[in-house]
Amino acid sequence: MITETYLRYMKVGILGGGQLGRMLLQAATNYVVETYVLENDEHAPAAHLCHHFVKGNIQDFESVYNFGKQLDALTIEIESVNVDALEKLEAEGVKVFPSPAAIRIIKNKITQKEFYKHHQIPSPAFVVTQNLFELGQQQSFLPGVHKIAMGGYDGKGVQVIKTPNDVDKGFDAPAVLEKMVNIKKEIAIIVAMNDKGETAIYPPAEMVFDQVLNLLDYQLSPADLPQKVLWKAEALAIKVVKELKSPGLFAIELFVDRDDDVFVNETAPRVHNSGHHSIEGNYCSQFDMLWRIIFGYPLGCTDAILPSSMVNLIGAEGHSGEAVYSGLDEVLKMDNVFVHLYGKTQTRPGRKMGHVTIISKEKLDLTYKAHKIKNTLKIISL
Repeated sequence: MITETYLRYMKVGILGGGQLGRMLLQAATNYVVETYVLENDEHAPAAHLCHHFVKGNIQDFESVYNFGKQLDALTIEIESVNVDALEKLEAEGVKVFPSPAAIRIIKNKITQKEFYKHHQIPSPAFVVTQNLFELGQQQSFLPGVHKIAMGGYDGKGVQVIKTPNDVDKGFDAPAVLEKMVNIKKEIAIIVAMNDKGETAIYPPAEMVFDQVLNLLDYQLSPADLPQKVLWKAEALAIKVVKELKSPGLFAIELFVDRDDDVFVNETAPRVHNSGHHSIEGNYCSQFDMLWRIIFGYPLGCTDAILPSSMVNLIGAEGHSGEAVYSGLDEVLKMDNVFVHLYGKTQTRPGRKMGHVTIISKEKLDLTYKAHKIKNTLKIISL
């Protein structure tokens, strides 16, 4: 039996105009949708790709409420949004992906960790600290990782506290101190859930981090994991999303320790850096998947077309100003390599300026090209 699908012309808003919004809008061109973006910067990466750009603060109640009340649905590209406004909009019939309740849990590291504990989801042991004095009382808990409760992103708001001498590196604000895990691998799993509770799960990506910037350096997907570890990781990722009870797209970051135990590190309630490779590497990208969820269409196929690697393009140390892409021509000549530039004209050290995806049947080819790209393509300033 063939089911008829009736297209309803929807007005959908994105809170935030960065590169995630940009890639969401690129995927939106395949659908019947009128797109809106709320962002403070009219030169943001997503600003010129939407149908309607509204300049405003995504953390301000009135800005978010007035932006959203004209729309059929809203989604986010960053957690630091005004959840009170989203709750009011949801109560008035605007669909919000993910739900404001899920965003409220996740945007605060303290409530996020308490959520894992309450639902018996394995996660590194933690204590809550309200200031540096309380952090100093936790010497027996070290070594640990101190994470500020609100506002941290892309390695900011995270400090490793190995000894009591490191305490002054911590945060004099509400935060969680996590017990350090003896990590063998860091992986991320993207999970999609629609409003019927149906889920689709992407193959895990193995994350390799820049130890200086604490940013994703490059990744490999699917991650090389023993079957039992894969099953544990997938089960945990699904459990997190099911317990959040919200349709949407979620990135679950996990640790695998030396004993092959798996722990949930953090959850992002949105499209995520760890899923960028899915644009070329998977049949349905994470961005296309989120639109399917918003429109109520069937979930897409998450299978990998080919194994892939993804390299972040980061502003070079010591360079601030108008961006120059040194080595871009050489990378564009490489086979099975896909360059994504985010349209940011100004660079600074550590700023995400783009990414490059590599697809190949051979893992050695993926890692070789990832390293070659890192050493070839540099974002510098004039």
